[in-house]
Amino acid sequence: MDLSIVVPLYNEAESLPELHEWITRVMTENGFSYEIFFVNDGSTDTSWQVIEGLAAADTHVHGIKFRRNYGKSPALFCGFKAAQGNVVITMDADLQDSPDEIPELYRMITEDGYDLVSGYKQKRYDPLSKTIPTKLFNATARKVSGIPNLHDFNCGLKAYRRDVVKNIEVYGEMHRYIPYLAKNAGFGKIGEKVVHHQARKFGKTKFGGLNRFVNGYLDLLTLWFLDSFGKKPMHVFGFLGSVMFFIGFVAVVVVGGVKLAHIVGGTPAPLVTDSPYFYIALTMMLLGSQFFLAGFIGELVSRNAASRNEYQIEKEI
Repeated sequence: MDLSIVVPLYNEAESLPELHEWITRVMTENGFSYEIFFVNDGSTDTSWQVIEGLAAADTHVHGIKFRRNYGKSPALFCGFKAAQGNVVITMDADLQDSPDEIPELYRMITEDGYDLVSGYKQKRYDPLSKTIPTKLFNATARKVSGIPNLHDFNCGLKAYRRDVVKNIEVYGEMHRYIPYLAKNAGFGKIGEKVVHHQARKFGKTKFGGLNRFVNGYLDLLTLWFLDSFGKKPMHVFGFLGSVMFFIGFVAVVVVGGVKLAHIVGGTPAPLVTDSPYFYIALTMMLLGSQFFLAGFIGELVSRNAASRNEYQIEKEI
């Protein structure tokens, strides 16, 4: 099979018939063999009923329905798991991603030899409250990930060689960093294509708010840390432990020196607990190390949890 198209969605009932018709037209015109996976992420509107109707009329359509809203990353994970095409395309369901881009994305994977091609919405129709933080976020992601040629990490329109989606694990909110995950998995040929971004036709965006940018930076920090130190934690913990021990040791020497100077000089020696260096030593050596270790151990437990990517799927078509 040439193509698997994975479309995660949440409350996009109005857009689905037009999107399906558009995809079908492009596939037919180019003679692709294909399948479409609509992954319904716990929609509260009639999205699932629309998908059932599309699947009844078109054997290319498949559906996955979550019992509740999990997020975009779990939806992509399940779509990737089910996909059988040689090239996998992901796109949003809100009609802002154009299916007309698919043939060129497919060509870049099959002929140019890219492992992953990410769309770049150079001209966006989003409000400034979204575009400005996005630019700052992408600049940081380019620097940290070491993928300088990508301008839009979070673009929903992407193309993947099948091996890529079968060898990466998308969880939590890591869909923003799939190129980074692919690079860490050994798929280094990552390209970009300028794609057309259309204004939203129905409803309003389902993704917004300051929390998504805060969470995005935290996820990026997690990926960077695990990529750099996940298999060699002593490199970072040993360094931090040494620094903390040195600061604590210096604080102890200062406190002891002050007390000894008073004793030698015959003046009353201050209590150890009267010195701020005593509390610096305790803070640096105890609280800092414990909080940091607790966070790292928690991340390792999360990454190795057998049930992390088990989701309650109510129905499948």
